[in-house]
Amino acid sequence: MNTNWINVVIAAVFEVFWVIGLKHADDFWTWTGTVISIVVSFYLMIMAGRTLPVGTVYAVFVGLGTAGTVFSDIVFFGEPFKVTKVILTLVLLAGVIGLKFVTKDNVQEGAES
Repeated sequence: MNTNWINVVIAAVFEVFWVIGLKHADDFWTWTGTVISIVVSFYLMIMAGRTLPVGTVYAVFVGLGTAGTVFSDIVFFGEPFKVTKVILTLVLLAGVIGLKFVTKDNVQEGAES
């Protein structure tokens, strides 16, 4: 896993933060954190998309963010645990991980610095 894919994973973690922030932000500091999370998330995703296939980057970004948000809702915010929701989220993750594995990185020599 190269640094661009690590950036996509980190971007997805920040995506979870900003999605939670959109729902729960209610003062200056929580909105500031939400905006910072949006900027960091999209910056990392855009940087990874410069050298990796953008469609795959976006699919992995959204899939991991969705799974993280569902997990956070259940664990931290009291969303009811539903087996069907967990199974479907795992299917989504399997598809995203599979898509990542079948995609060649095509990083050109000297492109990363």
